[in-house]
Amino acid sequence: MTETLPDGQAKPPTVREVAQLAGVSPMTVSRTLAGGKNVRPDVQDRVFEAARALGYHRNENARSLRPGHTSGLVGVAITNLGNPYYGNFALGVEEVAAQYGRRILLGNTGEDIARERQLVTDFIGRQVEGLIVVPSGEDAAHLHEEALRGRPLVLASRTVPGVPADSVVLDDVGGARRGTAAVIEAGHRRIAYLGNVTSVFTGRRRFEGYREALDAAGIPFDPALVRRGQQDVETASAAMTELLALPDPPTAVFTANNRNTIGAIRALAGRMQANEDLPAIVGFDDFELAELMPMPVTIVTHDPRALGREAARLLFDRLLGRTEAAPRSLQMPTPLRIARP
Repeated sequence: MTETLPDGQAKPPTVREVAQLAGVSPMTVSRTLAGGKNVRPDVQDRVFEAARALGYHRNENARSLRPGHTSGLVGVAITNLGNPYYGNFALGVEEVAAQYGRRILLGNTGEDIARERQLVTDFIGRQVEGLIVVPSGEDAAHLHEEALRGRPLVLASRTVPGVPADSVVLDDVGGARRGTAAVIEAGHRRIAYLGNVTSVFTGRRRFEGYREALDAAGIPFDPALVRRGQQDVETASAAMTELLALPDPPTAVFTANNRNTIGAIRALAGRMQANEDLPAIVGFDDFELAELMPMPVTIVTHDPRALGREAARLLFDRLLGRTEAAPRSLQMPTPLRIARP
C-alpha cells in the first residue's frame, strides 16, 4: 500500500522497499546504486529493475537537508556545453534564480537522449525543485510529471510532443524564412543549407523556413545543396567543403546555428587567401567577429540570455504558485541583423 505525506503526495519509495522487491539486502541496493562494486551483474540488473518499477531515486542531499527544507536548486540541462550560446542561456537562468535565492545545477546532454534521461534522473536524486531542459529529441517518458515526481518543468528552445509543460521557443520558421529571403533579394538563386540533425526541433523548423522562402520566390528546391546532421564546427566545415566542390556551387548559404556558421567560414579560409569569390552567409545565432568576415554576413539574431531569463520566469511562476493555468508557450522574435553588408 502506498503511503502518503500530509500534503497528499505519495511518499517516495525507500531503499528497503527496493531491496525487498529485488530480493537482496538494503546494503546490496546501496552498493549497486553507488557503482556496483563487488555486486554481480545479474544482481545489479535486479536492483535497477526494482528501482525503476518503484520510481526510486537516490536522494544525494538527504544528509544536508533538514525536514521541511527545500534544496534551493534548479536543474538545467543543455545540449552543448562547448557552445557559447548555451553559456549565455545558463547565465540568464542563473540571473533569475538568484533573485529567488536559488542556485542552478548545470548538465550537458550532448544531444544524446540517453544522457539526458540519466541527467534528469540525477537531478531528481539531488532533490532539485524544478527543471529547465533543452530537449535532445522526442523520447519523452522521463519528462512526464510522474517521472519528475511532480516537479515543474520548462522546455527551452524546443518542445517535445506529448509533454504538457511550459515552454519558451524562438520564431525559428519566421527567422529562417526572412534570412533566406534576404539573400534571395540580393540576387542569389543557388542557396545552400547547413543544419543540424533532423530529429532536433529547431533544425526541422529552420529548414521549413528555408523551404518557404525558396517556394515564395519560385526557386526550385535542390537537394544537392542541402547538408543536415552537423552538430559541431568540424562536421559543418566538411559539409561546406563538399558544397564548394560541386560543379555548380552555391553563391549563398543559410546556416541553421552558429556551429554550422563557423564551420562554413572555416571551409572558406582557403578561398579567402586566394581572393576567390565567396558565398554570402546568412546564419541563425550570433557569433563572435561576424562584422570582420570578408563576405556578406546576415544574422538571424536573438538573445540567448533573454531566452534563459524567460524560461526561469516561467519556472518560478509554477514554483511559487503564481499560476495554475494550462501550460504556456512563449515565442521570442528573431529579427535580422546585417553584420557585414
